[in-house]
Amino acid sequence: MATPGDRKPDDDHETRVRNSFGELHESLGDRIDDEARKWLDRLREAVAGKDSEAGRRHMTEIRERHSWLYEELAAHPRIANLLDELALLGL
Repeated sequence: MATPGDRKPDDDHETRVRNSFGELHESLGDRIDDEARKWLDRLREAVAGKDSEAGRRHMTEIRERHSWLYEELAAHPRIANLLDELALLGL
């Protein structure tokens, strides 16, 4: 039986990313179109891969193309926290 100490830190990060973006997808429902969904998926992949440069680039594109989605991302506490962590990695 695995104990919490047996988990790798990356497993925890991947779980947090999956759960956070899953919550956002559920809350957005039908409001998100295919193009916005693609940008959100790109951002999720960047965050999951801890790629701060790609994350910053995708956030800029989302802000320019889908300002409402950018606001949703910024307002979602878990995703905002993940994005803050990603920004710190890119310093």
